[in-house]
Amino acid sequence: MARHFCDIRILLVIAIVAFIYIQVRLFTAQSEYAERLAAVVESENRCTSQMRLLIDQISTQQGKIVALEEANKYKDEESAQLKTLLQDLKKKSLQNLIGKNEEPVAAVVIMACSRPDYLERTVKSVLKYQRSVSSKFPLFISQDGTNPDVKNKAMSYNEIIYLQHVDLKPVATERPGEIIAYYKIARHYKWALDELFVSHKFNRVIILEDDMEIAPDFFDYFEATATLLDKDKTIMAVSSWNDNGQKQFVHDPRALYRSDFFPGLGWMLTKSTWDELSPKWPKAYWDDWVRLKEVHKDRQFIRPEICRTYNFGEHGSSMGQFFRQYLEPIKLNDVQVDWKSANLSFLMEDKFLSHFAKMVSDATPIWEPEAILKPHTFNSDVKIQYRDQAHFEQIARKFGIFDEWKDGIPRTAYKGVVVFRHRSERRVFLVAPDSLSLLGIE
Repeated sequence: MARHFCDIRILLVIAIVAFIYIQVRLFTAQSEYAERLAAVVESENRCTSQMRLLIDQISTQQGKIVALEEANKYKDEESAQLKTLLQDLKKKSLQNLIGKNEEPVAAVVIMACSRPDYLERTVKSVLKYQRSVSSKFPLFISQDGTNPDVKNKAMSYNEIIYLQHVDLKPVATERPGEIIAYYKIARHYKWALDELFVSHKFNRVIILEDDMEIAPDFFDYFEATATLLDKDKTIMAVSSWNDNGQKQFVHDPRALYRSDFFPGLGWMLTKSTWDELSPKWPKAYWDDWVRLKEVHKDRQFIRPEICRTYNFGEHGSSMGQFFRQYLEPIKLNDVQVDWKSANLSFLMEDKFLSHFAKMVSDATPIWEPEAILKPHTFNSDVKIQYRDQAHFEQIARKFGIFDEWKDGIPRTAYKGVVVFRHRSERRVFLVAPDSLSLLGIE
């Protein structure tokens, strides 16, 4: 009995110890859980605090964004108002220049960049003859860039409307070593012509550069030829320039020709032609691009025998290329031709072909250039046939004319024929192998 009671007491002690152990473990576990719970609560409180701070920051930024949007909206509206005001001022200035009821023959734009001394010389030459016909030929200066001396010089002329092209986009040339200036020039030309044809709605524009002087009959010449552009869609532009217009190669100030080669250097085009060219305008070398057959599409250009512009730009983007040999000796016309009474219908496509063909047909054939270069005199025009480009270049160098070709066309050529004077009035025709057939000469 006593042993049985003792066993019960032992079991009871074990049970009490086990209970106490379990309670201790439970208390420890609860304490750890409480600590973790407290840590979680503290972390949650920190997160809540950080979230509230972030929400406050977002709200602040949203407020700033809204304020900036309002400011930008205000600036856009202000800019639009200023732009409208500027356009109105330009229109008023233009109306003052051309008169309210007069349709101008063409706008004249001088393309400038960073040569204030050249620009002044050009403007002086242009204003000398433009002032008397200013309503027919409103004058613009378009500056590329921000050169302050050029801008101040351009804005000093009350009778000239100033345009400024500022393009800060970087230039990526297509080939290494290319001159960036040719890319900038192309951009400037497109912008300026878009401005004049689209914004100002001119029907014709004459393009000059800031290194040119003009002849006394410059404006009369372009007024007389303007109707040709309207009537004959096979004429792409009218130029005041002859690449072979050096003193020794010209004689007749009234002589005009059609050419398959774009001369440039003082030229006039119409809005319809610009509407065609503008969307595909090249990134660079715009003048050589116009000379591509795929661009001019068998259309021709009117050019004079004696130049109506003189290029004095020895220093510029082309770094004086050809200046001494070809540009400096150019003859600038000094005769006041009465273009208003001149009949220029012979320049229409259907008439000029036969007109020019007769001149070539009547010329005396010469087989060797040396025969002309000798010091005796021929009594008539002469023609020399060349075999190919290399042969043409050889003959051209002997006379001293331009030997350059572009896209298979020699400079100044019409139907492959290059014409120039040699020793006073006599014409020399350099004739391609297929020129006679193209001219319809048997």
